[in-house]
Amino acid sequence: MSRERSFQILRTVVSMLIATLVAFVIIILVSETPMASIKTFIIGPFTSGRYLGNIVEVAIPLTFSGLAMAVLFQTSLFNLGAEGIFFLSGAIGSLVAIWVPLPAFIHPLVAILAGAIVGAVIMFIPGVLKAKFGASELVTSLMLNNILLGVGCYILNHVMRDASVSSLVSLKFSESALLSKLIPGTKVHTGLLIVIAAVVIIYIFLYKSKWGYELRMTGINTAFAKYSGINIVKVIILAHLIAGILAGTGGVVENLGMHKRFEWTALPGYGFDGAMIATLAGNNPIGVVGAALFVAYLRIGADLVNRFSDIPTEMISILQCVIILLVSAERFLYKYKQKWIEKEAR
Repeated sequence: MSRERSFQILRTVVSMLIATLVAFVIIILVSETPMASIKTFIIGPFTSGRYLGNIVEVAIPLTFSGLAMAVLFQTSLFNLGAEGIFFLSGAIGSLVAIWVPLPAFIHPLVAILAGAIVGAVIMFIPGVLKAKFGASELVTSLMLNNILLGVGCYILNHVMRDASVSSLVSLKFSESALLSKLIPGTKVHTGLLIVIAAVVIIYIFLYKSKWGYELRMTGINTAFAKYSGINIVKVIILAHLIAGILAGTGGVVENLGMHKRFEWTALPGYGFDGAMIATLAGNNPIGVVGAALFVAYLRIGADLVNRFSDIPTEMISILQCVIILLVSAERFLYKYKQKWIEKEAR
């Protein structure tokens, strides 16, 4: 492992530790029983199989979103369209789960495939606009998010709403469309196997294939990649399509695995979380798994503290912001980085 890579890992670990210390400070300042609250926050998620299952359940959609953003970041693209894709693809997959009668094994696969296709089609738009016309993918994706939210809410309200329920939710999914549970006593579902397969595939694609090499080279130095014969337009569109497929798959998997109806009435936040996960992971697919589990652990710990003590769950937002600020800050631990590089050069 290069010293540059080692430094990035060290800086990420230090950022996580600092964020955890910030959590302790907040608990000490706010809680009337700080030691008990800190113990609940740190140890609570490991005290039962159900809580451990909760960590895995939360980490599944975070991993899908983190993978999508990692592919884009590897190409030096900052596209936040995964947020809207999670929502609309989840709605389209729910339509298939409600209205399309299929056998049990095939039904969830068809719903997931429909969501993945929707995600790819949507991401194709900012991809083409960026590759062909130089339009900012950040601006176009953010504008698309609100459009996708409106379309998804229209589908929920006018196509699959359950009128017998007072809240705005869809009709129940067909039992044949639901993802089966993997671990008794938890809600961990077969989406875990799907996301593991996605991690392996994306890792092989990025680091073992010609297309992945072209994508990474474009992200490192676009001018050099173009000079060496890489089709930049193709690479940008390909990166968007892959990210769209991952986000679309994640949206459907989350709904069919964790819910029996489509219940989202606002953007779920997974797209923005994906940017944080990818940043923590250094855009490495394997690292995305660890980052997603860490963030899921923090969220379950914060939820337990909120339920069993007097600390609000909003604390987790502060922790996430601290982590992102430190990991993304180029000058954080910069002196140590220079010393490491100098040692390697000797």
